[in-house]
Amino acid sequence: MPIVLSLETSCDESAAALVSNEKGKIVVLANEIASQVAEHAKWGGVVPEIASRRHLENLPFLIEEVFSKSTVKISEIDAIASTVTPGLTGSLLVGSITARTIANLYQIPFLGVHHLEGHLASIYLSEKHPKPPFLVLLVSGGHTELIKVDIFHKYHRLGRSHDDAAGEAFDKVARLLGLSYPGGPAIQEIAKSGDPNRFSFPKCRVSNPKGGFYPYDFSFSGLKTSVFRKIETLKLDTKKLPIEDIAASFENVVAEVLVERSLRCVVDQGLNSLVLVGGVAANQRLRRMMLEKASEKSVEIALAPMEFCTDNAAMIGSAALLRLNSGKDISSLELGVAARWPLEQSDLLYDLNPPF
Repeated sequence: MPIVLSLETSCDESAAALVSNEKGKIVVLANEIASQVAEHAKWGGVVPEIASRRHLENLPFLIEEVFSKSTVKISEIDAIASTVTPGLTGSLLVGSITARTIANLYQIPFLGVHHLEGHLASIYLSEKHPKPPFLVLLVSGGHTELIKVDIFHKYHRLGRSHDDAAGEAFDKVARLLGLSYPGGPAIQEIAKSGDPNRFSFPKCRVSNPKGGFYPYDFSFSGLKTSVFRKIETLKLDTKKLPIEDIAASFENVVAEVLVERSLRCVVDQGLNSLVLVGGVAANQRLRRMMLEKASEKSVEIALAPMEFCTDNAAMIGSAALLRLNSGKDISSLELGVAARWPLEQSDLLYDLNPPF
């Protein structure tokens, strides 16, 4: 029963977890998160310098907490993992240096984990999950991608956003409506009392230079601009802005675009399983619509548990355990961090000569 201590500090969530592999099932022994949302909210987004400083303050206490809650001793862990890419460089360094120091002190393997691979591995924390190959819709604040997952950690990106990620669009539209940060939960809450069909916003597509459109790609920048123009027009015509209806209509079209293109991709690829992960995957309208539309096409949907949709260390531990199962995926203590690195090249994080 290997036990992994995992750390996540890629953006503004400080997190630590202890996970184990018990008879082929990944079990979370303890999972702690220190959110920085309230501090960054007054700036309308994440301030990198503040984020890295808070990680430095929070991480020792979070590590102590997971050991206390799990009753596991640090001498009993078999490996330690941390996110090393992509993310804010200063934030990544806090988790990476902490992990490598512990690995060196206790002479245990260190695994540098790709953040997106962590999100993909969050599905293995659910009671029911498909076996590869399957398609993943990874939709979060910084990423909106369709990724085919094959065996042996082989990833193929089939679709992506060419501008704003869906989560970024939620944040920006929330700001236009005078709602709080982060925008996803704020829009979801106020949209509950709105009419999703009152306003018709565009389902923006991405042109292919060779003709037509990319069938699985996304663009949310134009949608955000359309919402802005609608708000400006309404301000001229009415004293009270119908915030609830705008939020509901925006949320609905984002969900429709994500669902329609994901299901088209999974069918075209001849797959029968679609996995939904990432922070925006917690959106209730998206989850309901995905389940409803998928049943019409006989596609099985697997949803990451709500508590593991946003950034957390348990998903990083899950990814690390899956790597350890291969028997050879251990990172060099010389491995650094990178603000960007393609998921398709995540195997290089376990080379003796690290890529960064």
